[in-house]
Amino acid sequence: MEQDTDSLRSKLAGVARSSARELLTTVLPALLIALLVNLFVAEAVAIEDGPSMQPNLYRGDKMLTEKLSYHFHPPRRGDVVVVDRPGNQKTLVKRVIAVAGELVEVRNGHAWVNGQLLDEPWVERFGGPGYGPEVVPEDHVFILGDNRAVSHDSRAIGPVPVDAVRGHVVLVYWPPDQVKLVP
Repeated sequence: MEQDTDSLRSKLAGVARSSARELLTTVLPALLIALLVNLFVAEAVAIEDGPSMQPNLYRGDKMLTEKLSYHFHPPRRGDVVVVDRPGNQKTLVKRVIAVAGELVEVRNGHAWVNGQLLDEPWVERFGGPGYGPEVVPEDHVFILGDNRAVSHDSRAIGPVPVDAVRGHVVLVYWPPDQVKLVP
């Protein structure tokens, strides 16, 4: 009987060692890879703010953002970006309208950059407050919502630092019937 107990303990110790080895060689590296991908390559984000990006994005949409390209170049005009706000305020999802060094102005919801009216096929609802003209500071971008009349954007908070831009939105993956590349 004592020999059976020792045999059982030995088997349990072997299973515990095998499980610990499996955890260290498979699960832990997988978690580290997922963390690194989330920090530096891509991230899933949900729209938290209201209708400011309609009709292209809606509250509750879940999106995939890529982060890799912004390690090689700053955000570009037309990019839909996720922006962190200071003080744990809601994350913003907006479109880059102007970049550092450009003169930006908003009149009746229409964006003007360097004195030229932008062609913005993604906007259906213009309006809201005006802005500028002002030059976008170095290492900043000027962001606007696609639904200008109700958007809380750079017209209210000013240009945002490039280092506050968390990623470039490339794909809506939820809800399933709305899967699409972001225009």
